[in-house]
Amino acid sequence: MSPDTPVGKPLANPQLSRLRFRHLQFLDILGKTRNLRLTAEQMHITQPAATKVLMDIEAMLESRLFDRLARGMRPNELGLFTLRYAYAALESHRKFVDEFNTLKEGGHGHLTIGAISGSAARLLIAAVAELQRLRPLLVVKVLEQSSDQLILWLAERKIDVMVGRFTDESQRSQFQYEKLAAEGLQITAGAHHPLRGVQAPGLLELSRWPWILYPPSTALRKVSDDIFNRTGLSLTSGVVETPSFLFALELMQSTDMLSLQPAALVDKYVRRGLLTPIAAELPDRMPDYGLITLQGEPANTAVQAFREVIHSLARQAADGA
Repeated sequence: MSPDTPVGKPLANPQLSRLRFRHLQFLDILGKTRNLRLTAEQMHITQPAATKVLMDIEAMLESRLFDRLARGMRPNELGLFTLRYAYAALESHRKFVDEFNTLKEGGHGHLTIGAISGSAARLLIAAVAELQRLRPLLVVKVLEQSSDQLILWLAERKIDVMVGRFTDESQRSQFQYEKLAAEGLQITAGAHHPLRGVQAPGLLELSRWPWILYPPSTALRKVSDDIFNRTGLSLTSGVVETPSFLFALELMQSTDMLSLQPAALVDKYVRRGLLTPIAAELPDRMPDYGLITLQGEPANTAVQAFREVIHSLARQAADGA
């Protein structure tokens, strides 16, 4: 490969067809080790052979992927992009092999779900319970996080499906969204809070108290920021940012901090006397949350079964409401 290869020259299909599975394995290992000697050892080849494999890959792609340093290798921008592709392709292959073997042995495969908390978690629990009843051999893994993190995991195929929200309109071109439900909101505080029982304190009063907020990239934070921004108010006391409801729960119980939370999430803690609702005027609901999958990618049997179950339960909940 010549270092003077013209930038922006499109690759031809015959060149890309020479990129083999073993090349992807090599790139994945080199991306993790950043060292040709270690990569050669893990690939069970000599170091000169590893050097040739890298040169062959770069020749196929007509681009240098790694900067050669005195100690090790450093991927450049094209290298990082290629490493992400190699990882995703290998991960997809591993999932195929695992699920194929499980199905071959009479099982029902694996399903990894990412989900936000709140009423979405309540719906998810019911859906997973029903899915286990219908498919008792299905192995289900559930990861709870905010939507901004889940959408990254979905893009990287670390999860099969997510229950959450878009955090940016541009995501609609890459992912498919199926609405499930809306979500009520509630300002809450510890059971001892001085505002307990106060009739609808105004935003000016609320802005003087310390707050626990979700991170800026989350939908709930956007709602809480909008509540104050519309009136030109800003919080004048301390602020703690955390995506963890359990941390927020402990903090509310031990301080006079306020927090805007999904009503379904705090309801049982209010009923147990651990938290108290603050009767402030709020938007009734958060933006809808829904089922999100990769655009244009056919759903496997486990994802399709989960989709049918959770949509059915969401309809039942809406009818009951």
